[in-house]
Amino acid sequence: MSFTLPQLDYAYDALEPHIDARTMEIHHSKHHQGYTNKLNAATEGTENDSKDILDILSNLDMTNMPLRNNAGGYYNHKLFWEIMSPNGNNKMSDELKSAIDNSFGTFDNFKDSFSKAAAMRFGSGWAWLCVKDGQLQICSTANQDNPLMPSIGCGGTPILGLDVWEHAYYLNYQNRRPDYINAFFSVINWGVVSEKFNQVS
Repeated sequence: MSFTLPQLDYAYDALEPHIDARTMEIHHSKHHQGYTNKLNAATEGTENDSKDILDILSNLDMTNMPLRNNAGGYYNHKLFWEIMSPNGNNKMSDELKSAIDNSFGTFDNFKDSFSKAAAMRFGSGWAWLCVKDGQLQICSTANQDNPLMPSIGCGGTPILGLDVWEHAYYLNYQNRRPDYINAFFSVINWGVVSEKFNQVS
């Protein structure tokens, strides 16, 4: 299977002022393209060259760093683009709203917990909202790891992810990661997140 760079459903400048066009262009066309190319190189001629990305991640040899880094980078960014929209804050489903309330008490509590997971991730990594055993969980992972990988200490299926590598925000926010995290909530496509929740809950 040859992996290709997913196309965005919106223009590079569509998420401004929250995420600037130049960052989006570099992030998508350079960083994500790089992970895509290196993932193809890491799977070519191996037992993984006929597998889809979910199969690769769930059965990953965690000592295979080229595959680990690039399969993670490919999947993580694909999800990231999907759950953002210039029409951010689309209405979430009643099912997801109820699950957030059941797991965190209120949406504000969820937002605070997710923001802390993103802000406190040392160095590069991701913050996640996952579904595990029908329940919502928040966690974070280093580098391009994600909760689908074995023995990562952060299990479940991601339905929302935030990239906190500096390349995701530094041109516009410099070292103000908390400002970037707060801005992210203005571009979340809750309709897509709700669909992902319904698929795995």
